[in-house]
Amino acid sequence: MEHGSVEDVKQHLRKCIMVFVGLLVLTVVTVAVSYVDIGTSGNIVLALIIASAKASLVGAYFMHLISEKKLIYSLLVLAALFFIFLIGLPLFHDADPIEVS
Repeated sequence: MEHGSVEDVKQHLRKCIMVFVGLLVLTVVTVAVSYVDIGTSGNIVLALIIASAKASLVGAYFMHLISEKKLIYSLLVLAALFFIFLIGLPLFHDADPIEVS
């Protein structure tokens, strides 16, 4: 199959439509979950999980990260770990209280 053929374009369009439907479904799930009260931190964690899934779809297909090399994935994982570390950093603020004289 030659690059840019009708079948190649149809396959690419099918993938884009599937990603669009996935993003649409996850957006509806986000709105639906916003009406469920599972606690403040539970709602935040659930919203971040759904947002991460949507960001992964966008990055993988629209930014073409799904076909990139191992280095790109390694940098992406490193950035995600650094993000988790920075988000968790305030949790340790009260764990080691500093006495003020």
